Amino acid sequence: MSTILVASGIALLASILFTPYLIRLFTRQGFGQEIRQEGPHSHQSKRGTPTMGGVAILLATWSGYLVAHLTVTRHGITASALLVLLLTTVLGVVGFLDDLIKVRRQRNLGLNKTAKLVGQLVAAVLFGILAMGFRDSDGISPASIHLSFVRDVAVVSFGVVGFVVFSYLLVSAWSNAVNLADGLDGLAAGAAAMVLVTYVIVSFWQYTQDCTLLPVPGCYTVRDPLDVAVVAAAAVGGCIGFLWWNAPPAKIFMGDTGSLAIGGLLAGLSVVTRTELLLVVIGGLFVVEAMSVVIQVAVFRTTRRRPFRMAPFHHHFELAGWPETTVIIRFWLLAAICCALGAGVFYSEWLTAAGG
Repeated sequence: MSTILVASGIALLASILFTPYLIRLFTRQGFGQEIRQEGPHSHQSKRGTPTMGGVAILLATWSGYLVAHLTVTRHGITASALLVLLLTTVLGVVGFLDDLIKVRRQRNLGLNKTAKLVGQLVAAVLFGILAMGFRDSDGISPASIHLSFVRDVAVVSFGVVGFVVFSYLLVSAWSNAVNLADGLDGLAAGAAAMVLVTYVIVSFWQYTQDCTLLPVPGCYTVRDPLDVAVVAAAAVGGCIGFLWWNAPPAKIFMGDTGSLAIGGLLAGLSVVTRTELLLVVIGGLFVVEAMSVVIQVAVFRTTRRRPFRMAPFHHHFELAGWPETTVIIRFWLLAAICCALGAGVFYSEWLTAAGG
């Protein structure tokens, strides 16, 4: 537990203290956010706000994790944690390039769809392949070829190739979902922090009920659950520290650097904790935001009518007259409800499996 607290505390301090430096640096460099012309008119006042603040979240997460290992923990860096962090970082680099093109060319479009998808493909395929290796002394790898809800669903097996394809779909879906939700000050950072707190709880509980340490009914067969909790805790600190400066009115935006990285982080955590389908519940807010875009496009192409005033979903309420802060707070509440529901499902499954 002390490792988790140190990781989150160091990441929180690093993010709070480093973000103002990024704000000054990016302001001097002219790295200001371009705003969509078709978006809510109130957003035009945000034009020029520094972006690429996701750099602070990434550096804070790495700092919290590494300092915790250097000062507290007695075990070394694990394969599961390192793979999740590398997936997060590679997607952060893809997002950084996207943001850099936007600010250099002063437009709201960065990398084209093909380039972005190729970057996600490379990150996901490398993660999927490597996650099937690095077996520990008990033969457990960071990932499983089975589809998972709260634990592996044995009757649904992908095979190695199928798992790599599934990894790409998972990483692409979650990185894009978080990216779509990152449209209001603090919305994505706050919701992501709640999901990550839930994953701290999930992975730490898996550690306390690890089958290799405590082979009892309801135990979990996962690799490195404690170290995965440390990664999630460090990311929580990074997101909350960044939220201090990103809360409305935002002094800096996370940009695709942060949103793609956080989406990849969530996907990676779901894989190494064997909870890919449970993440749909825990991260329900991001699912709703992504589905609103899918529905908007599908309905418009078939009927030439739009079910929402604008997609993603949060803009629909803005255009309906809700103040931005009202939308943010209510969406945070929805995110908290989804996280509580997901944690409840996770715990109730354990009670059933343990015979409680």
